[in-house]
Amino acid sequence: MKKSKKAALLSAFVFPGAGHIYLKMYIPGIGLVGTSVAAVYYLITKSVESALQTVENIQSGDVKLDATAITELVLKQESCTKSHLIDIATLEIIISWVIGIIDSDRVGRVRDKNEQVLIDGKTQQGK
Repeated sequence: MKKSKKAALLSAFVFPGAGHIYLKMYIPGIGLVGTSVAAVYYLITKSVESALQTVENIQSGDVKLDATAITELVLKQESCTKSHLIDIATLEIIISWVIGIIDSDRVGRVRDKNEQVLIDGKTQQGK
């Protein structure tokens, strides 16, 4: 399998930046990984905070143990939280993923082409 395909698949199915790291482009790879990890961390933190707040409201008796009441509480929390930051974090992950796939494929194709030129040059010299 060509490096370009491996790198693109790694970026697509493992994590953004994995293809760059495979291609030994550590700085862009770590940049994409770091950006994605930070955004995922933020999203998980906010989700856990919201869940804990819901549990506290249920345990204190502010909300009845009823699916409808809990759903209403969760929807109120989502509208009250900083939803624009959650949207930005989600968009950041998507953009990192797309950049990782496209750029690792592009860099991989250039490297595949250069390797092919080297191989062709060696075979012509050997004739």
